[in-house]
Amino acid sequence: MKLNAKSLADSAAWEAKGFGIPKFNREAMIEQTLENPTWIHFGAGNIFRGFPAALQQSLLETGKSKTGIIVGEGFDYEIIDKIYQKNDNLTLMVTLKSDGSIDKQVIASVAAAYKCDPQFTTEWEAFKKAFCNPSLQMATFTITEKGYGLKGGNGEYYPAMLADFANGPKAPSMFLSKLTALVYERYLANKAPLTLLSMDNCSHNGEKLQNAVMTIAGQWIANGLAESGFEHYLKTSVTFPWSMIDKITPRPDANVKAMLEKDGFEDTELVITDKHTYIAPFVNAEECQYLVVEDTFPNGRPHLEDTGVYFTDRDTVNKVEKMKVCTCLNPLHTALAIYGCLLGYTLIADEMKDPILNKLVHIIGYVEGMPVVVDPKILDPRQFIGEVLEKRIPNPFMPDTPQRIATDTSQKLGIRFGETIKAYMANDKLNLEDLNMIPLVFAGYLRYLMGVDDEGQTFTPSSDPRLEQEMAYVKDIKLGDKGPFTESLKPILSDESIFGVDLYAIGMGKLVESYFTEMVAAKGAIRSTLEKYVK
Repeated sequence: MKLNAKSLADSAAWEAKGFGIPKFNREAMIEQTLENPTWIHFGAGNIFRGFPAALQQSLLETGKSKTGIIVGEGFDYEIIDKIYQKNDNLTLMVTLKSDGSIDKQVIASVAAAYKCDPQFTTEWEAFKKAFCNPSLQMATFTITEKGYGLKGGNGEYYPAMLADFANGPKAPSMFLSKLTALVYERYLANKAPLTLLSMDNCSHNGEKLQNAVMTIAGQWIANGLAESGFEHYLKTSVTFPWSMIDKITPRPDANVKAMLEKDGFEDTELVITDKHTYIAPFVNAEECQYLVVEDTFPNGRPHLEDTGVYFTDRDTVNKVEKMKVCTCLNPLHTALAIYGCLLGYTLIADEMKDPILNKLVHIIGYVEGMPVVVDPKILDPRQFIGEVLEKRIPNPFMPDTPQRIATDTSQKLGIRFGETIKAYMANDKLNLEDLNMIPLVFAGYLRYLMGVDDEGQTFTPSSDPRLEQEMAYVKDIKLGDKGPFTESLKPILSDESIFGVDLYAIGMGKLVESYFTEMVAAKGAIRSTLEKYVK
């Protein structure tokens, strides 16, 4: 069985092997979508294929939608060529359930997939035509948090962005400039309303997208390259809802690949693009998923509430995001990522079999985080964290690694743990000294920056924009050193841009330093320190 339209026509062969196949008229869907598109999505990677695309398939299966999704990729064009075009825009969705069962479903909701760049003339014209069609209700995005930045780490605009400011909507090169140029085409054509919805896993994602589009448009207007009315249109007819998305879709897994091949599925080749995207014709993902969206759609929207999507107000979206990121999921993941790298684990699920690490994240979540958790009301925090700890993270079929989760840790600590610390400080009924596991995670991070595991073996820490700078603080500390290490550690532990607070100023720095000192005493000291303090 090959993942293409011709092979899929033999439905009996697929169903005999337990593969779910689409039950709607795909040819009619493609025709109607291209004629009157309602949904364009940018960011053609795994999270889109395993979540939003599957949601729209559900609407097509139940007759609640007649149109599918037009997909655009503005960064890694190999995805379109080697995954979408090769497989007739089909995806095999493999859902890995915590009870050991799996679902295999062919997702066929993508009507067309294009490279989003003016250099590809035909494809660019297709996007312009779609954006000028009043039927278009929304464009959505999974382009990662980095995709919304217009400036580099030095605080200055990227040179390519400065060039886009000067060249205007006729010759955009950066993705957000291309998006703004397409929205400008809609403004010129009919000024029809539109929603631009970020589905990326970052705080206030709609605000990030809105700020970027408004900045680009403002520069074009100031340079006389766009009509002044474009800014008014963006403010009055285009909405930028906030959202919270939650579904783990790791890289394609070798075990899943072998299982599919055993079932007769032939298209299992892993593609690693020149831009280091790991992708395959199949997507493996967990069963649990959440999407909470601010309900501001001036031109209408798909009936995604019928697929389990929560539509609510901005404040509630923000509360759900804080619940997840600051208490119920992300802090637990980061703690496991740090200690997983130090203790030699290569699978997050295996860490939950380790009694000490299991207890560590239970204490961080239930004991230290829950007293200050933000309750969004539409989701119960205790039920959510219970699902995370008992079902999601321990799922042995989820091929997620501590090394992947440890990526960009310096950008995560301030939100995932610093917000809890601030909430304790703001509550006169809570005592900051009751926080012991969060400082233990911070100490683990310092130990991680040494690039030496608990057996004394060197390892390469995961990519991080501040990694080189932070590793410099501990470069002179060696396994077996006795300390004190205040002179080396105080600069980093006082850095609010990393931890969210100055840990020495609030009285937590010395505790972190003492934990760290114990962890560098000898081989095996990380585990012995955890065993000593995780009670």
